[in-house]
Amino acid sequence: MRPCLNPFILFGHTGVYMATQRRKKVYSGIGGQAVIEGVMMRNGEKYAVSVRTNDGKIETETQMHKKFMQDSFVLKVPFLRGMFVFIDSMIVGTRALNWSADRFDDEEAKDNGTSGSSPVNNFLNTLVVIVAVLFSIGLFILLPTFLASLFEKEIRNASLVSVIEGAARIGIFIMYMFVIGFLKDMRRVYRYHGAEHKCINCIERGKTLNPDNVMKCSRFHRRCGTSFMYISVFISIIIFFFIRIDSIPLRLLVRILLIPVVLGISYEILALAGKSENIFVYLLTAPGIWFQHLTTREPDRQMVEVAIASIEAVFDWRKYLADNFGLAVNEEGEITGAAPGWEDDYEEEYVDEYEDDVYEEYPDEYEEAGIDPKDLVEEDED
Repeated sequence: MRPCLNPFILFGHTGVYMATQRRKKVYSGIGGQAVIEGVMMRNGEKYAVSVRTNDGKIETETQMHKKFMQDSFVLKVPFLRGMFVFIDSMIVGTRALNWSADRFDDEEAKDNGTSGSSPVNNFLNTLVVIVAVLFSIGLFILLPTFLASLFEKEIRNASLVSVIEGAARIGIFIMYMFVIGFLKDMRRVYRYHGAEHKCINCIERGKTLNPDNVMKCSRFHRRCGTSFMYISVFISIIIFFFIRIDSIPLRLLVRILLIPVVLGISYEILALAGKSENIFVYLLTAPGIWFQHLTTREPDRQMVEVAIASIEAVFDWRKYLADNFGLAVNEEGEITGAAPGWEDDYEEEYVDEYEDDVYEEYPDEYEEAGIDPKDLVEEDED
């Protein structure tokens, strides 16, 4: 069965078309992340990293990646697979980040007449990732537990101590994202993060992938890693509330051992959020969208072009639009009419697709990115 469609314009050689069915967002299966001066996009076992080099050109590296424990049955078991999917995402994300860093190390080394990437640098990059993971466990898991334990002598109510631990965990999480947003390099990463989301929102809304359309789309997305972090914190608060252990060292150990359980539940919720419009799932994941106000910024057009280059290296968006929205798109990215089999779903009529979709928010950020706020289109919320 073909997906329902909202009325929207199709410009092409065969005239102007309007979908007579209700349009909705369609899950594309694409994921990605921002890297140093670029974007990584992943589609199945294929991923691509695109960066804007110092000379203004876009350089793209495409690789195949076999999933961590791909042939194992655990990847088919709900709640158990979350931990392994998380590890796999860390592996791909680290490779993409290291590749983007090496590109600029090599350029800097070339300018300085020194050597660029080396086995030593690769070892240091791996070491940094390990330290970052340990730091995250200490900051978001162990520190809130320790802080809450300081109140145990004055507060005899175990439930209230658990509430304090949960509040500390949420507070640390918000403060961490807020503080790193002040770092200059992170602000650029956040803008590329926004470009990544805009590209995915663009095609999942049934729009052709070009800078004009992408710039008008929302920088927020429900399947974002920020949402995953929030959900993990939220789920950990619930689980840890019901597990009471008097010994503080043992309590800290149990918190660490329960990380796979937390990640497993969080993954299933995030996966459901990307495909479901259930009101309960929407309410549960809505704060993740709010937190993306801290981890994304409006990108400029050049950043969007980098994100487009990355997504086009791994994803046939023209076929996707034909299969899911009934749009025939030529090699130049122009809509030429209805895709084969969809002709009966269209009638010749003009409708302004942006009529009810314009929104204005954060005008200072838009001005910095060189964007007219009146041209921006928010992601569907229904």
